[in-house]
Amino acid sequence: MPVPLPELCFAERYERLRYRTAVVLYILVIVIGDIPGMRADVAQYASGGVLHSFGYGVLALILFSGTSGGMARRALLSVLMVAAMGALDEFIQSFLPYRHGAVSDWVVDVTAATAVCLPLYFLWPKMVAAALGKNAPLPEA
Repeated sequence: MPVPLPELCFAERYERLRYRTAVVLYILVIVIGDIPGMRADVAQYASGGVLHSFGYGVLALILFSGTSGGMARRALLSVLMVAAMGALDEFIQSFLPYRHGAVSDWVVDVTAATAVCLPLYFLWPKMVAAALGKNAPLPEA
């Protein structure tokens, strides 16, 4: 029987799946982003800042939802993980002749993660309760 989407997105028992999904998506960002010419093709539709903001913001959201513990722990670990992921991405790019690593891109990554995790810090328990129903256990604060 298929699992309902709200349960996949919010239930505690799927935290590990969401966390692993974030890691897989990050690997895809690295692999696809480092294909020669791919970044130039995508630049026709979205700037680097937009891509970094959206991509690492989504990663922060999925990491937040996939991390266990209180809201402060989730937010801090998600932002730190995005900071590490962004730094590794820029480090890898610095070795590619058709790409370049930029500290400004890393700052955008961390800013996007912070902008996503800050409201989640306050809203996540209410979102879980609304998605899973009133009888669902609330995440600890």
